[in-house]
Amino acid sequence: MKFSSISSPQSTLVSAHQIGFRHAGRDILSHVDLGISAGEIVTLIGLNGSGKSTLVKLLIGLLLPTSGRVHRKINLKIGYSPQNLNVDPSLPLSVKRFLTLNTQTSRPNLLSLLDEVGVGDLLDYQLSTVSGGELHRIMLARALLRKPELLVLDEPLSGVDVTGQAELYRLISVIRDRYGCGVLLVSHDLHLVMAATDRVACLNQHICCTGHPESVATHPEFVALFGKHVAESMAIYTHHHDHTHTASGDVVPLAKSDDG
Repeated sequence: MKFSSISSPQSTLVSAHQIGFRHAGRDILSHVDLGISAGEIVTLIGLNGSGKSTLVKLLIGLLLPTSGRVHRKINLKIGYSPQNLNVDPSLPLSVKRFLTLNTQTSRPNLLSLLDEVGVGDLLDYQLSTVSGGELHRIMLARALLRKPELLVLDEPLSGVDVTGQAELYRLISVIRDRYGCGVLLVSHDLHLVMAATDRVACLNQHICCTGHPESVATHPEFVALFGKHVAESMAIYTHHHDHTHTASGDVVPLAKSDDG
């Protein structure tokens, strides 16, 4: 058995220790060390085939490692949003029904949760009719149903336009602050990752480098993996807007402070 629970240190939610995973005679991951603590956003980046989704499944217990160990906090509550959700347009599945699959909660609670992620008017819509950005917010709402200590989002920005991606990242930060949860993101959008995360882990079957975005962007292994032109284009900055966007792309002005 390669999976166990621990109760300390208190802030550590899940950690991998020299884990490896082998499938069909091929090493998918080897000697991976990674931990996520309460209150931090960790983003996992890497090229296609680097093992990102496999590592996520190992961390949350959907797969067992073939070597090493994974430790989780005792009774850890995990909210998980997978990379893909294929919705059959001929299947009559409402947003409400999707949210309550394998669970029960009240309509007011569902409305409150959808409102929290910015799609409060979609509860009775057919899931097949919502936009890509709306679908990701609905999936986020489902992941939040358990009030997770660890929120795991595998490619939550796929199929979402640039404006929607920035707004989703802002929403994820707000949720982290509100719930006090740790967040593990998987993403390939390096520019947004570098601007919106606490720590980056670069994966290529093993952890090539990890740390604050500025340090990772200049790390030799990051440069070797993604190319010098990508590393040089990384702009680490804090930017401010006078508006936000809804899930459907509508502009919503922000209230001005007393200082103007």
